[in-house]
Amino acid sequence: MDALHLRERPGHDPKSALEIARTVSSVASSEIQREERARIIADVIRRSGDYRWVGIYDVGPEEITVIGWDGPDGPSYPTFPTTQGLNGAAVLTGDTVIVDDVRGDPRYLTTLGSTRSEMVVPVKDKGRTVGTIDVESETVKRFTTSDRDFVESCARAILPLYLKL
Repeated sequence: MDALHLRERPGHDPKSALEIARTVSSVASSEIQREERARIIADVIRRSGDYRWVGIYDVGPEEITVIGWDGPDGPSYPTFPTTQGLNGAAVLTGDTVIVDDVRGDPRYLTTLGSTRSEMVVPVKDKGRTVGTIDVESETVKRFTTSDRDFVESCARAILPLYLKL
């Protein structure tokens, strides 16, 4: 992670980002029930990044399914085809997808009606996308390079959640 980018937002200094990634990895590797681990990880990411909503998803051969989230409400689409939504776009490309204003993106599947910005980061195992971290905000153009770097570091740290299936 680039230390300069991590300093763009409060709480994203390299030391705290490393500590958060360690916490995420520790929870992902724990013996707690998998859905509870996903919920705790979503909570850690949401609070650490000061985001409104964070969801952790499984990516199967044909469906994407939420396994844990933290925020004001559950997703409107807890399961949907891998070809749909911004999650589907991240799975298709294998890259992080950031949309500054979801109202102008036909791929967007509503989680909360007031969402304006969304970032979806793939979780990869040996190049294959096995999950995603979905971060939403009610603010247009909410996500910075610092946010992207932070959530991508969490995506690398969360991998044990997917390896203990």
